[in-house]
This record gives sequence, C-alpha cells and structure tokens, in this order.
Amino acid sequence: MPSFSSGKHAKAISDRSGMEFPYREMRKEWNGMFVHKSEYEIKHPQLETRAHTADAQALRNSRSARTEPAVAILLGPDPFSTISAGSGYVNVYEKGHGRSTGDTVRFRGPILRYLDGSYQNIKNFDGIADAGKEDGYAITVGKRSSSGSVSETADYYYFTSGTNQATVGGISGGGENCSSGPLDLES
Repeated sequence: MPSFSSGKHAKAISDRSGMEFPYREMRKEWNGMFVHKSEYEIKHPQLETRAHTADAQALRNSRSARTEPAVAILLGPDPFSTISAGSGYVNVYEKGHGRSTGDTVRFRGPILRYLDGSYQNIKNFDGIADAGKEDGYAITVGKRSSSGSVSETADYYYFTSGTNQATVGGISGGGENCSSGPLDLES
C-alpha cells in the first residue's frame, strides 16, 4: 500500500514565485525549494567544491644543475701574430673570447688522436717556437701594437713568449685548427 497519494488533482504553491501549479509538475531543487518545472534551476558547477592539491614543485626524473667543464676553443687559421722584430709579444685573435687579463691560457695544435686526446705542436712562425707551452701563458686583454698601445679588447689578447723573439715582426702564423683553453681538459 502506497504511503502517499498520487496527487492527480492536487495543487502546490511554488516556493520561488508563490504561484499555484499542478502538484505533478513540481520539482525539488538542490537547495530544497519546491518549484514548478518552468522555474527549476540546476546547481551551478562552480558551487561544487573540489579538493585542491598543492601545485607540483618538482619534475619527475630531474637532474641537478651541473657545471660545464672548461673546453678548448677552436681558433681561426693562423691566429697568432708577432708585433715587431726582437719582441716576444704575440697577439692572439679569438672572436668574442670573454677572457680577463691575468687568465692562464694554454694553446694547442690540431688534434692528433681523438681517443687519447693528444695534440700536435703549434707550427713555428717568425721565430716563435714555444706557443704551445704546457704551462700556458698569462694573457693581457687587447691587441698590442709595436708602439706599446693596446686596442681592440673584444677579440684580441696577447702574451709574452718565454724564450723566443720575433725575427721579422708583423707575421701571422700557428697554422690551422689551433685551439685555446685551460691547462687541463676534462673528459
């Protein structure tokens, strides 16, 4: 036996408008109001609260930052030039070198064997035979002229050859595929 009547001829008053409607056309809203089907409003999705989690802070399988090892920089052909006869100053052309005065730079010739990292000697030029010295050279930024003035600091630096002096002066040399870099190269 049903507990409620069917309401076939019954009337109901809308909680929203206060008007009378047939009971069978009434609906109950999400907020508990009993309204006619023409007045029915669904619950807005923004009213539904969702669980919020914290924003992700880390990446899966991330790697920590590493310090890049110092590497040899390939120089252009014949990057060395002597300044004047009897002088041990040698200018080096290295485009946008970013070096500072007092840095120690070691010069190397072309790679001899990739597997063991050995290098050829730098070709002798104008009486300078020790450009590839293992201890490297302390450099001074700029291009030195025969009068002693220094200019063009962005792409040039110079060093003083240990025991050799230029015989003619104003001669470029060193050969192809020379490089400049730190004293020791890391693999």
